[in-house]
Amino acid sequence: MTSPEAESLPADPAPEEPSQGAPSAAKPAAEPPADAPGPADAAVPTDAAPADPPPRPEERLEKAVRAAEQALIEFEIAVETFRVEVENFSRLHHQKLGPMYTRLDELDAQIAEAKAARTGDAEDLRLAREARARVMPMPGVEELFHGWIDSEGLSPEGASMLNDQPVRPPQRVRPSADARRLYRDLVRKAHPDLAQGEAERTRRDAFIARVNHAYTLGDEEALRALTAEWEAGPASEEQPPSRSEELYARLEWLAERKEMLTLVAKRLEDGAIGSMLRVAQDDPDGLLDQIAEQLLAEVAGRERELAALLE
Repeated sequence: MTSPEAESLPADPAPEEPSQGAPSAAKPAAEPPADAPGPADAAVPTDAAPADPPPRPEERLEKAVRAAEQALIEFEIAVETFRVEVENFSRLHHQKLGPMYTRLDELDAQIAEAKAARTGDAEDLRLAREARARVMPMPGVEELFHGWIDSEGLSPEGASMLNDQPVRPPQRVRPSADARRLYRDLVRKAHPDLAQGEAERTRRDAFIARVNHAYTLGDEEALRALTAEWEAGPASEEQPPSRSEELYARLEWLAERKEMLTLVAKRLEDGAIGSMLRVAQDDPDGLLDQIAEQLLAEVAGRERELAALLE
């Protein structure tokens, strides 16, 4: 079978037959000049530059990570700037317009109460109570009961204190004989004083804390599971990730961070203050003045309505 190199070369020419009458000795060929370029010299160009080294496999990943980091920094700056603007505008909004909103709520409550006093209707009375509750909100249930109540109802301690009954102490647990045996065996094997180094002592301290907790509950199954875990030995140390794995993990984290900041930005933009800022980006103070004028007009209208009801 002919190799690719052999196929690319021309075949050697056949030697010529000497003609009749020609001398048998061939005439020697003329030698080329000493300074004439040979085949090897012609094959290599004299002005060729050295080839660049091939790029590392991680080079493109590193460039992508750097670009993503820079983009995230700029996005974080934009989100944080908008957050500060929303916070400052909210503070100004509360300082300037808060008293007007409070006055409107009070007038609404007085108007509802005046209507209920006139009609005595049950629906009017309910509306009056709701209007007053908006002015003087009741404290939350959890605030009233100082954590004695949760989504599942009153805790035993809370029920006992409300009924003037003594709080029952927690039921004592006496571990079984097997639990005591398992506990003693585990402590003998895993005691921190048997550690040969600081890292091993830390591991044993954490393990014994779990053993003590299981024994306190009298949890025999948990003690058996801890025994099996100890006999299996510590988990083997993971191999450090490669440079490519680190770069991919960094890109994933940057993408997750961007998604989180996008949600933060959307909440800010969709909020009441953010929406107001979007409407009046060039003159937010002018928007506050405009809203203040509207609220003052509403306050004047409520006061006239209340005065008419009290006549």
